[in-house]
Amino acid sequence: MIDLIAWIDAVFIDQFSFWIALGFLAQAMFMMRFVVQWLASERAGRSVIPIAFWFFSVAGGSLLLIYAIKRQDPVFIAGQGLGLVIYFRNLWLIFRERQSSPQDVD
Repeated sequence: MIDLIAWIDAVFIDQFSFWIALGFLAQAMFMMRFVVQWLASERAGRSVIPIAFWFFSVAGGSLLLIYAIKRQDPVFIAGQGLGLVIYFRNLWLIFRERQSSPQDVD
């Protein structure tokens, strides 16, 4: 039990910094996309992906990419970088579709 307490102290307390706080903020933003999607789906009674999902994806993914670059984690950098391309592409497709049919706005 003492080893677990020492580990928790070393991981969550000793290395706490601005960057760790940014990482937690980024993870919270990323998690919010699922909360938004879940609430929208419950309201609609079917699975839907609201536009807010993509905005939270961009915000969380961008912050996580910054965090990954600071941590110098190539796997995390590649994953978040590719994810951002996909999130921006989805937003582009949504906005392009809305420009061609403005009467279908949510």
